[in-house]
Order: sequence, then structure tokens, then C-alpha cells
Amino acid sequence: MFIDQIEISVKAGDGGNGAVTFHREKYVPAGGPDGGDGGRGGNIVFRVDEGSNTLLAFRYHRKFEAGRGEDGKGDKMHGKNGQDVVILVPPGTLLRDPESKKILFDMSRDREFIAAKGGRGGWGNRHFATPTRQIPRFAKSGTKGEEKNVLLELKMIADVGLIGFPNVGKSSLLSRISKARPKIADYHFTTLSPNLGVVEVGEGRGFVAADIPGLIEGASEGLGLGHDFLRHTDRCRLLLHVVDLSGSEGRDPVEDIAVIDRELARYSAELATHPQIIVANKADAVEDERNWERVKAEAEKLGRPVIRVSAATGEGLSDLIRLAALELEKLPPVKEFEPEITAETEAARKALEAADEKETFVRRENGIFTVSGKWLSNFMAQLNLNDYDQLNRFQQVLEKNGVIALLREAGVRDGDTVEIYGFSFDFYY
Repeated sequence: MFIDQIEISVKAGDGGNGAVTFHREKYVPAGGPDGGDGGRGGNIVFRVDEGSNTLLAFRYHRKFEAGRGEDGKGDKMHGKNGQDVVILVPPGTLLRDPESKKILFDMSRDREFIAAKGGRGGWGNRHFATPTRQIPRFAKSGTKGEEKNVLLELKMIADVGLIGFPNVGKSSLLSRISKARPKIADYHFTTLSPNLGVVEVGEGRGFVAADIPGLIEGASEGLGLGHDFLRHTDRCRLLLHVVDLSGSEGRDPVEDIAVIDRELARYSAELATHPQIIVANKADAVEDERNWERVKAEAEKLGRPVIRVSAATGEGLSDLIRLAALELEKLPPVKEFEPEITAETEAARKALEAADEKETFVRRENGIFTVSGKWLSNFMAQLNLNDYDQLNRFQQVLEKNGVIALLREAGVRDGDTVEIYGFSFDFYY
């Protein structure tokens, strides 16, 4: 089964918490705080796997989670960093944001991309010692790792793409000019996935060719199989437009050229401008030579090279390879897609998220004022409210972040009960 588009979810590891410990050693009565920092959470890393050409591996495995950083330990020992998770994808895979469909990264070369960064480890209590606070009984919790959904879209990397109606001989041509062995049979849609083959030109040179299956009239609108595979022509530097010169399927080769051109233009205006060579196949079965004259005239009108070949007998195949190689020398390298979500736009998105996380909510129910908010939940998880220093810090943070003002706006009075994530106290300010 060939799968070339799938959505997965990834979660980087959370950072480990800082430790609250104090140095204990014989003859050292006041060793002081020595809590170590928490380890960094593991990253989600995408890496190119040269040996694959489908996203089938993700059909039943769509959730990936990196390791959490270990908590810090005493004696200033740093927690172990969380294990990264490396996700292997075929070359040519685009990583997209599922909602906006914008490109995060193009995995077209042998390189890596960190899609989700692990959370930072929290500081141990040794960082909070001051001349006036020599016994800090608190530490920082690790931050959360990034979490997101990623759309994987495979656009195969090939120099040359063979396009045309079903049964015009694209797979047969690919098998004759390369070492590819696609399934070949005398019925429509024999080819259910793009096939790749390396074509040798000589002197150690060559190019990669792909048979793009399933193009019919209406493919750009989802008819047949062509819509599923048109994306694989996006990277092709050169298109070999294969037509059936013999008309064995009862179609007109000149009309076929016009129909496929229309489908390419409807799918992508840029794709319609890709250089083409018209390949008139099945020359061995031609009964009406007027078809060849008409195809040559159509190619001249479109300004495209044309060549007559037969995949069955080998006629013209050497000339086709040479012509394709010469055309490729004039063309730029295989297209790479630039990220559409830049560091600046990602920073702006995170700033908006941070603003949302900073929101504080106050509600009154049965005479009790309940305060909530994501930032407040994270803050409360770091506190030991049995410690006098931390209790003072708790009051300062509430005042500084406007929680006291919000409670007053909500109508709180001295003596009323306030609850914040399991901690209740009487309000007196």
C-alpha cells in the first residue's frame, strides 16, 4: 500500500524538576542548599531515511512522545536529559501545519529538523540562596515540552516525471530505460503508486525518473487516481508527456496532450510551465502514420521537443535518454520548498500562547472565590506552602500578577475564603 499524506501528533519531553536538598557532611554543620537542576526534555527530531518512499510506517503509529528529563538530585547533581525521539521519513517529505497547511520544513536532503523542543529543566534550590534567604526550601519545576500535530506530505524527488493517460506505456518505458520493475498489465490503473528508477546516461552520470500514475480528465478535481499523485510532479524538473501513437485505446493522441495539459494547469499554474518532451510511444503498433504527423505538428505548435519510441521493441529509447539528459543540463536543480512558518512567525505565535497562558480567572461559588489559570497551576506546583519563605513569595506573586486586584473586582471581602488549586486561605489585605 502506498501512503503519501498522513497526520501525526508529536510531544517533546517535559523538563525535570529542580531538587530541594541541603548538603549533609560530617563536620560541616551548615553545608547550605545543594539541589541540582532538572534535565532537559527530549526533542522530536525528523530525519531523512534514504531507503523509504512511502509513509506507510505511520499508518498505525501516529503518536510520538520524547523522554522526560530527570529531576535534579542532591550534591548539585544535574538530572539526566530526556531521550530524543527520531522520526524517519522518506526524502521529499514536507512537514506542514495541519490547520494552515503552511510548510514547516522540507525534508528533501540528508538533514534533520527539530519539530518540537523539549522543556527546560527547573533550577535546584541552590540557585535561590541569598544573604537574607540562606535556606531556600523551594526549587523550580521543569517547563512543558512542545506539543503539536504535523501533516506529513510526500512529494517524491525525481528529475524526470512520466505523465500521461493510463495504458499509454509509462511503466513499460520506465522499465526499459531504468532498472525499475513496476507492475505492468493490459488494463487501466495497473500502477497504483509512483515508481522510481535510475536512468544511466554514461560516464557515471544519470537521472532519477518517476512514473506518475492515474492521470485522466478531471484528475485535478479528484477523479480517478491522478489527484492523489499530481503532487509528485511538483519537484520534477522535466516532464515526459507520453501518448499512445497507435490509438489502441480508441483515443486521439493530440487530444490527449491537450487534456493532460489542462489538468496540470488546473492543479498548479507553476506545474503547467514545467518543460516537457512529448514521447510518442507504441510506434511498433502504428497503423495510421497521419497520427505521427499530427503529433509532430502539435509539438511544434507548443514549442516542445518530440520523439517517436516503442517500449516494446526499444526503438528510439537511447535517443530519448540522450534528449532528456541534454534538457536536464539546461534546467535548475530539483526544487526545494522554503519554510512558510519562520522563526519570527513562530515567535509571534508563542507570544500569543504565552499571553493566553497568563490569563487569570476568578469565579464565586457557594461563597468561595476560586482562582485559576494555566500559569497559576504551574506556579502552585513549585511551591511548598509550609515554608515561611515560600508563603511570602506566594503572596508577592499574587500581588504582582494582579490576582489580588481581580479578587477585589469580583467582590471579595476580608474574611472570605479563597481557593487556588487545593490551597485555601482567608482573605485579609
